[in-house]
Amino acid sequence: MACNRSERLMKLGERLRLYNTINTQIQEFVPKNQELGANQISNNTNSNRAAVLVCLFEDSQGHLRVILTKRASTLSSHSGEVALPGGKVEEGDADDIETALREAEEEIGLDRSLVDVVTVLESFTAKKGITVIPVVGILWDRNAFNPLINTAEVASIFDAPLEMFLKDENRREQEFEHMGDKYVIHFFDHQTENEKYIIWAFTAAILIKAASVVYQRPPDFHERRPRFWNRSRQ
Repeated sequence: MACNRSERLMKLGERLRLYNTINTQIQEFVPKNQELGANQISNNTNSNRAAVLVCLFEDSQGHLRVILTKRASTLSSHSGEVALPGGKVEEGDADDIETALREAEEEIGLDRSLVDVVTVLESFTAKKGITVIPVVGILWDRNAFNPLINTAEVASIFDAPLEMFLKDENRREQEFEHMGDKYVIHFFDHQTENEKYIIWAFTAAILIKAASVVYQRPPDFHERRPRFWNRSRQ
């Protein structure tokens, strides 16, 4: 697979392995995903913990793109919304990385052997108290990935430019208030050949963070995140 690894993408992978989070020390040239330092999960599965996969790849022009899904309309929560592949911790998951890779494989048929996990970002805590861990991985060869959608969970799969989550173009925002905390929810419009998608709220926030880390710059707009998203339950 080495022939499919661009020098630019390899340098990005090396840099992201050095990314330090508050609770996780990532070391350079880590040979195995399990050694990245992601939090180990006890045998007593935490139903309030989840992980998502921020899977990056290069398109034919060398631009970074991220894989996203549209949730099935039959799901009981967040039906029809855009999301990153992922889900709650299950018994048997060794760590957050294992959860993210397993969920991506179950939802869209992404073979975990195709993904090189390079870092784990700071956790986000949803309003209902679920802690979500973003796991960042590189898909070196997009052509090797043949999506197999689990229609019970996913309506469609698509990809978007990662850098769009730092730009003010195709972005809207709406102000909300929770317990005296005024915050902004961001909405990004993305048009593919067949459908128009809206990436917003929690998923948008994770992608803004991931893009900021990857491109080493803040977004062109003020985030104004809700405070409760930053409650860590690591």
